[in-house]
Amino acid sequence: MARNTAEAWIPEEWETSQVIQAVLQISAVEALASPITMGSDTKHVPRTAGMGVDVVAKGGTYGEDVSLNDEVLLTARKFGKAVRLAEEDIDDSVADLINAKMLGWGKSYAKMIDNACLAVSAASNGTTIPFTSLYQLLNTTDSDLGYTGGANITTAASANAPTYDEFSTAVGAVETGDYFDPGNTYAIAHTSFRKFLRGVKDGESRPIFVEGTAGTPDTIFNVPVRWSLGARLNATASAAPSGRPIMAFVNPELMLLGRRSGPESVFIDGRDGLSALTDESILKMRARRGWAYGHPAGASILVG
Repeated sequence: MARNTAEAWIPEEWETSQVIQAVLQISAVEALASPITMGSDTKHVPRTAGMGVDVVAKGGTYGEDVSLNDEVLLTARKFGKAVRLAEEDIDDSVADLINAKMLGWGKSYAKMIDNACLAVSAASNGTTIPFTSLYQLLNTTDSDLGYTGGANITTAASANAPTYDEFSTAVGAVETGDYFDPGNTYAIAHTSFRKFLRGVKDGESRPIFVEGTAGTPDTIFNVPVRWSLGARLNATASAAPSGRPIMAFVNPELMLLGRRSGPESVFIDGRDGLSALTDESILKMRARRGWAYGHPAGASILVG
């Protein structure tokens, strides 16, 4: 029986592909994270707990830094889907049908990768929970890094209306950390926060949320906001998460997104081998990604 090999996978072109453009528009993680090229299924990326500095007298001895140096492990996980296409439909409109399916997959992938990286509420198992999400990282104590689980998570008292103080506490948790960079901080939030934010004002009735115009992003407390439909808590990674929405304040330099391959596709002709008995062809789409956040003190989350 004839068989398609790995060489048949066709990568999407980053500059021109509609699928890639849709992914970058919908996925905050794909758009903001520091890309890490992966040449194999796993890759170790250095992580440091920082480095001190002293005043050294003329001719004096330099003090040696004793802060922790370690690494995070990126493991590539595969996100994919296959669809059967009837030969009659392909003959009628091959370009429109295939492109529509590829674009639909890209949009679902964009939401799922954000959910997997940011908002899954359980420990990684390598399958339904591919990574340690940012929420799970912030919810876990790490004595080596001096971080206490939950310290950088603020949960709104009312699921329907986070208050000014709750928004302020959430962003303040990262502003007071050693990894705060005022010129490189973003908020990644579920779109439902837009409704909440329009009514939140400070003590002088000034809105904390400013809607952007053409060429300028929305901001909260002058922090640029990226909206993500994947930023909802969920027990497993999902393209349609259903839990409480989150707003994460992050440093993109600490968002480590391993790119092993894809998005890419392969078209398996229905006239090939046993599949010819059904008059159906198969379109497969996939992307292989790894994820880790560099340090829990460099992020905070508001659970809405």
